[in-house]
Amino acid sequence: MYYDWLMWFTRMENSKPLALVLFFSAFCAIVLYVYTGRRRGERLESYKYIPFQDEADTPDSHFRKVTDDERENN
Repeated sequence: MYYDWLMWFTRMENSKPLALVLFFSAFCAIVLYVYTGRRRGERLESYKYIPFQDEADTPDSHFRKVTDDERENN
């Protein structure tokens, strides 16, 4: 009697449309999150150039890598 509403989910003709609505709403939420907000959009667009950047172009390129020989001398 109390669990009759749970039996509604076990029927495929009820659970498939419900799952479709849930997944579609999650998809729409993700798309809205990604494409709304100018700053977020610019940041995400800049990520596509990461494989083509040189190490010299990175903001922390002024730091020099310390070799093992230099570590041993200190």
